[in-house]
Amino acid sequence: MTDAVFLRCINPLCGATVDRGTTHFRCPKCNSLLDVAYDWDRLQPPRSLKAFEAKWSDRTNPLSFSGVWRFYELLPFAPTNQILTIGEGQTLCQRSDSVAQYVGVKPGNLFLQYEGMNPSGSFKDNGMTAAFTHAQLVGARRAACASTGNTSASLAIYCAATTLMRAIIFIGSGKISYGKLAQALDHGALTLQIAGDFDDALARVQQVAGQLGIYLVNSINPFRLEGQKTIMYRVLEALRWEVPDWIVVPGGNLGNVSAFGKAFIELKELGLIDRVPRLAVINAAGADTFYQLYERQGLRWNGGHFDSQKIDNYYRGLDAGNLRASTLASAIEINRPVNLPKALRALERCGGLVREASDQDILDAKAKVAAGGLGCEPASGASVAGAKKLLQEGIIQPDERVVCILSAHQLKDPTATVAYHSSDAKLFEEVLGSRGVKRAAFANRAVQVPNDLDEIVKAIQLYA
Repeated sequence: MTDAVFLRCINPLCGATVDRGTTHFRCPKCNSLLDVAYDWDRLQPPRSLKAFEAKWSDRTNPLSFSGVWRFYELLPFAPTNQILTIGEGQTLCQRSDSVAQYVGVKPGNLFLQYEGMNPSGSFKDNGMTAAFTHAQLVGARRAACASTGNTSASLAIYCAATTLMRAIIFIGSGKISYGKLAQALDHGALTLQIAGDFDDALARVQQVAGQLGIYLVNSINPFRLEGQKTIMYRVLEALRWEVPDWIVVPGGNLGNVSAFGKAFIELKELGLIDRVPRLAVINAAGADTFYQLYERQGLRWNGGHFDSQKIDNYYRGLDAGNLRASTLASAIEINRPVNLPKALRALERCGGLVREASDQDILDAKAKVAAGGLGCEPASGASVAGAKKLLQEGIIQPDERVVCILSAHQLKDPTATVAYHSSDAKLFEEVLGSRGVKRAAFANRAVQVPNDLDEIVKAIQLYA
């Protein structure tokens, strides 16, 4: 296995390979990002995706129970006895006709991939189990991340549950929701709040990890993305192995779209699917680097020969104007997405595109998702808001099958949710209005009634 699994530079002009035991996750020759790569001729990939169905009933086997490691043959970078799992990936891909109506597709054609059912409440656990497995292989004892919240919660819970490593978390000033911060603190992580935002925190954590030899679990870590590939395997599983027409995903650090693209590229190359879906990445309007570069400035992967100068010039413009990411969708409040090159590759191979959604549209979409039975964090609403926009533009067709990714549970950011539904005008203005949200079109406000039985009965009869 050692020779059949390795890391490879994504730069086609370089293509350097690195031993899988490295913890420096950039190419030592050109500093580009790295992929986990496989010599499939020396491994044993399945001949059909239906082969995974035999594992459904094997619930006492931790690897079969895990929604990540159930697909071990498609990410076989570690011996099975070295895998660390806490039961992640028990998620669902649910048909939602109410959201379909809101978006504009036909009933039966829209599905919500709900990652809020993971142990820490977000999709990050798919990648964290893979990162921790690699960390165990290399003997790591401390792990660090920069986070807007979900990564820190996932890192903290895996450290606490496995006792493998001590968690060290970097967060920006006022840039994390209490729902997520509570998890990091409760699970015993060392939390460092620095003056700055996520981009500042990510720069610092990479420096610290390199200097102190601390294992880095942000999505620059290619093993994280290996775990996140399995979200797409579960989508295919739920659709009985039929490829949907569209996958719509919120875009922050661009790890998910990069992982999804890699998943479909590999499945196609292995002959396990006959086509790939289109990928749509939805930025928040207040953190729209990918949208600006891809749609406004025409940045493309171009077979790996992308215009890095265009990216550098854009970032210099951000610095010159002191422009910081600002959105209520805190999980995607990122101006410098570390996986931008991999995301460009995914969109080229999967015929993708990028759109942006306002906080207003994101929160309205979030409310419609919740009214249909699945509660999600604000960032998740971006996928539904983006799908609606693409229907209005005539790009997604009403009879196409669409899967929107819901990245995390609604209790990750309860402040925004309560403010949206509240009748307290002051609270609305402080939390939402000050950030550009003007209305709560789908608010479910509490009804004020006196402490009187007859009045309570009347209210119930009137509203229910």
